[in-house]
Amino acid sequence: MTAAGTGLVRHPRFVSLEGGEGAGKSTVLAALRGALEQAGEEVVCTREPGGSPLAERVRGLLLDTTGDAPVPQAELLLMFAARAQLVDTVILPALQRGAWVISDRFTDASHVYQGAARGGDRALIAELERCVVGIEPGLTLLLDLPVAVGHARVRGRGQPDRIETEREEFFETVREAYLQRAGLHADRFRVIDAAAPAEDVAARAVALLHAHRGTQR
Repeated sequence: MTAAGTGLVRHPRFVSLEGGEGAGKSTVLAALRGALEQAGEEVVCTREPGGSPLAERVRGLLLDTTGDAPVPQAELLLMFAARAQLVDTVILPALQRGAWVISDRFTDASHVYQGAARGGDRALIAELERCVVGIEPGLTLLLDLPVAVGHARVRGRGQPDRIETEREEFFETVREAYLQRAGLHADRFRVIDAAAPAEDVAARAVALLHAHRGTQR
């Protein structure tokens, strides 16, 4: 593991998948898991918000469409509460025993969703990341695709959650913010065209993972 310039500890065996709604993260996660397991590695897969029993209960509060919606500040703090629980109970124990961890979203999502799209305090998000989370992935794969394509995919998979019902402008901001963040953190971000056929996207992700693994040897 290495210390990142932001004061965060960067774990080379920690991989995060980022992207807007309908980007195909679940398919890519399965492909990455299969590639690592085929190479004889232990793999722990998780998601945000959620990934632990307590964090999954927080996920229900965040994504529920029937109750009162959390205000932006509450959404941000709930995200970090769930993340703190996930890091301490799932991610760090796995990394400490030498496993690989693949997460469907991590703290970059808060910079994008609660920061750029919700207009949250960027300095506060960075401070929460440093004090509450303390780690960052060694590799982040950003699955990028046009918002309209992502919305079409989401419509085909059942009832949308609270965040999936946001306006198109919200998701355009999310996409732009992700690409900006990838540019600012090009040392760990790799951008994949997620509008390509699913098998091509998965193959590209696996190739990038293997390249990353090669730098750790």
